[in-house]
Amino acid sequence: MSDKATLQVGGNSYEFPLIEGTENEIAIDVKTLRGATNGIITIDPGYKNTGACLSGITFLNGEKGILRYRGYSIEELAEKADFLEVAYALIFGDLPTTDQLAQFHSDIREKAIIDDDVKKILDAFPKVAHPMGVLSSLTSALTAFNPSSVNVDSEEEMYRAIVKIMGKFPVLVAWAMRKKQGLPLSYGSNSLGYVENVLTMMFQRPDEEYVINPIIKDALDKLLILHADHEQNCSTSTVRIVGSSHAGLFPSLSAGISALWGPLHGGANQAVLEMLEAIKEDGGDTKKYMAKAKDKNDPFRLMGFGHRVYKNFDPRAKIIKKAADQVLNDLGVEDPILEIAKGLEQEALNDPYFVDRKLYPNVDFYSGIIYRAMGIPVEMFTVMFALGRLPGWIAQWREMRLNKEPIGRPRQIYTGENHRAFTEIKKR
Repeated sequence: MSDKATLQVGGNSYEFPLIEGTENEIAIDVKTLRGATNGIITIDPGYKNTGACLSGITFLNGEKGILRYRGYSIEELAEKADFLEVAYALIFGDLPTTDQLAQFHSDIREKAIIDDDVKKILDAFPKVAHPMGVLSSLTSALTAFNPSSVNVDSEEEMYRAIVKIMGKFPVLVAWAMRKKQGLPLSYGSNSLGYVENVLTMMFQRPDEEYVINPIIKDALDKLLILHADHEQNCSTSTVRIVGSSHAGLFPSLSAGISALWGPLHGGANQAVLEMLEAIKEDGGDTKKYMAKAKDKNDPFRLMGFGHRVYKNFDPRAKIIKKAADQVLNDLGVEDPILEIAKGLEQEALNDPYFVDRKLYPNVDFYSGIIYRAMGIPVEMFTVMFALGRLPGWIAQWREMRLNKEPIGRPRQIYTGENHRAFTEIKKR
């Protein structure tokens, strides 16, 4: 294969180099296109065919159902690692040694305390505020309490900023939930592991000891790992493009949280439960709704099935389905919503219409079921997604800054009015 691509426009030919990734992905390098062709650009709505960067963090092959972080398969990571190990690998490139992991955890715990004035900002939110809005605002507010910009050429400053947000972010997550429930704010315990402390901060009541269920802890560990990064999705590319202006880590993360909030992205697991609630309110007939999903003239959309990127089974769904079954069996939850979910799952896995189109339950479907069974309110589902995605966002921001990538500045094709004369208001 040639190492160049040729573009013909009119009678002119232009050559552009090809770039090959370590997994044999091929890209046409068109960064000189506009200058070489005197103004011609490409149009790619949604950037579905446009690579915005070279990245060594996550490899995703949607056709083959492959997901790897730093070369490690998602299957091995979910089975053998914990969330903090995976976070370290994503951010710094390799799985940590025992000493590195212990130091990372110790440094995170040391930076977990949040300035008490942040509570005043939290107090200003009404209880009806959506936790994602609260989380985005509080993350951005951290900038006010950490005003100095990070010197990205200083490994020490970069590390300090990373452990700060890794320590403070789960506290903000727990506070967003406890604020809505009217519970006192908590820091949990320094003696606990990262994920154990997340559960404690969220669920511990002031009048009783919180006992961690190992099956729930293991399921949450897996959920956070599976959500930790997913290549250049909407929120991740948002973090990178905001950071490309040399905005700091905290405001860049806040922008990513806002991007994640949408129902087509991180809000999908909340949309799944809202769909299940609607089915329940209509009598709980899953066959009726499977028929509606197959009817092209019916506006009903079956949430939590299929995936924009994976053209086969979502590899994360395979892993988390097992955890969902364990959680439901262990907790013995009797919940009509979860019964409806299991009914939809079984019908989709056995219905030729869904099987032929590879519309399998995805990670959003199963994560919603687990969070529901764990007692996490539906409006917190996307917040939990953000907690999992945090190390991926940090890794992507760090990589972008260390690579000294230029400021993001997409082009456009103008389709508005041609030049026209201004008309005075009295003559309009």
